[in-house]
Amino acid sequence: MVNKIWGFFIISGIITCLFNNNIELINNEILNSTKDSLDMIIKIFPVMALWLGLMNIAKHSGLLDKLSKKISPILRFLFPEIPKNHESLNYISSNIIANMFGLGNAATPFGLKAMKSLQELNKKKDTATRSMITFLVINTSGVTIIPTTIISLRMMYGSTNPTSIVLPCILATSLATISGIIIDRILARRCNYK
Repeated sequence: MVNKIWGFFIISGIITCLFNNNIELINNEILNSTKDSLDMIIKIFPVMALWLGLMNIAKHSGLLDKLSKKISPILRFLFPEIPKNHESLNYISSNIIANMFGLGNAATPFGLKAMKSLQELNKKKDTATRSMITFLVINTSGVTIIPTTIISLRMMYGSTNPTSIVLPCILATSLATISGIIIDRILARRCNYK
């Protein structure tokens, strides 16, 4: 659906420029946007590589496992239907930790593995389980302590204080996660009563 919306915007913009005889504007925007995209990739890549490398080191050193064990009591509360010591809990905790450090790219493989593992526990293969829905809510609204991508973008565009976004980001993502979990619990109870 989003592809159709963006496609509509692009096509309507091109048609509008053609009717207004602004063909040069189309060419300039295409060239400028590709240049900006390449600049963004070149400037964000080192920061992402650094954090992805640190996450990889944390994984191989066992730090990720230790952090996972620290948050396991919270996960046991949030996901009571997942058996204790199931591999999906490790994937979920790794996903949450990666999202906390603003590493959406590093969190994605963990999230996909968690969903695959949760699907193995699913008795109705065509319907999402309560754990899947809760994980999706937490993953989507995830608490971010260090928003590395946003900081990188602010640095790229010359912000005088690119890290000033950290506290608002922590507050906003924490509020989103708490609200998402509360709504998830309310809806889960409502569905169980039916």
